[in-house]
Amino acid sequence: MATQKPKPPENPVTPPGAGSDDSVVLERRTQKVKPPQMFQVVLLNDDFTPMEFVVHVIQEYFSKDRETATQIMLKIHLEGKGICGVYSRDVASTKVEQVTQAARQAGHPLQCLSEPVE
Repeated sequence: MATQKPKPPENPVTPPGAGSDDSVVLERRTQKVKPPQMFQVVLLNDDFTPMEFVVHVIQEYFSKDRETATQIMLKIHLEGKGICGVYSRDVASTKVEQVTQAARQAGHPLQCLSEPVE
């Protein structure tokens, strides 16, 4: 069994240049994070796609109730285009692909696009 007293800690060695005018101090800068840019999914009017199909697409892919979908469809019909929803870039492009694919499978020339929200 050891009966020796423990040694006291040694003085820490200071690195060369510490405390002199040659040292560099870095300041912490807070990063400014912006929210992602949002994109609106827009349906365009055409003379061939039935209004009922447009209402169905808005209900199916944009989760709108029948009344809201009908209002959006009428806006598309009267003004030439209508906003169906606002999403992040990836979600908006996925919605555009889904709507375009559904319209082509049904044989309709419905056009859908996404554009940045201003």
